Amino acid sequence: MDNVDLSVLGKIGEWRAGGHRVVMGTIVRTWGSAPRPIGSVVAIRDDGHIAGSVSGGCIEDDLIDKVRKGALALTAPERVKYGISAEEANRFGLPCGGTLELVLEPVADHSQVGELSAALERGERIRRSMDMATGRARLEPGEGADRLVITEQSLVTFHGPQWRLLIIGAGQMTEYLATMAKTLDYEVVVCDPREEYADDWQIPGTRLVRTMPDDTVIALRPDSHTAIIALTHDPKLDDLALMEALKSDAFYIGAIGSRANQEKRKQRLLEFDVTPKQLERLHGPVGLKNGARTPPEIAVSILAQMTAERYGFRIPDPVPLAAAERVAAGCVA
Repeated sequence: MDNVDLSVLGKIGEWRAGGHRVVMGTIVRTWGSAPRPIGSVVAIRDDGHIAGSVSGGCIEDDLIDKVRKGALALTAPERVKYGISAEEANRFGLPCGGTLELVLEPVADHSQVGELSAALERGERIRRSMDMATGRARLEPGEGADRLVITEQSLVTFHGPQWRLLIIGAGQMTEYLATMAKTLDYEVVVCDPREEYADDWQIPGTRLVRTMPDDTVIALRPDSHTAIIALTHDPKLDDLALMEALKSDAFYIGAIGSRANQEKRKQRLLEFDVTPKQLERLHGPVGLKNGARTPPEIAVSILAQMTAERYGFRIPDPVPLAAAERVAAGCVA
């Protein structure tokens, strides 16, 4: 479940508190291309109001119509398919021949939706098991593979952050980066052993640790869903984190600083048994080269580069606009 779907859970709680009945739909299977991934949710209120999305809008319109006609006055979860034929696929805004399957469940106290929403607000990762006969749900810590499982008896879904971001340093830049990263469903861990920074850290939904950066990285055991970024400008802290991060499976490793400082940093890291091959993984200066100057702009550039790396894209350095205009005018080769 992504951050967009977290807002749907909030709406469900708000609507139920106002006395409305609510049906929640979860995508459990897709065939062919689909507008939204498996696990995405939509909520339909008893008067036709809707939150979330599972298609380009046509399926949502059909669900609203069903609610207004009383067809979704469910007492137990129900499985429905859309787009089984090419004609239906076209009608519901799916690729020709595409199909998706939803589980529609009437939300009740035993659905545990409110408890799930609260846990996600705390940044926790949750496994939700729902009985298909009764709709009764059970919440547990979300350990193991993030894979939705649907059977005739149950629906098992995983919720909360799938990706982790470790930031070294609790300064102003980190405040922007941590806040934005949370909206992209990262579990955010901030490491800073310096009291003058750590004591004032107040970003909700993040975890602050005061251990030394190298110990923090080792304890975190970075995997291919982990990003590590050093932002203190203090070699005694940043280098400690990087020397361990570069030896790990982290998918993204970055450090703030000028190109000149990055070259000095690389020379230092080579003295700590970091290999030239491992150094090639370091993004420094960190972030896309987009002219960013302010802390929030730099945070955007970092997350943009992280997103590209996460999905297997490498974006080349851009050409400054003035230079690009001169090239277009034929003034330079």
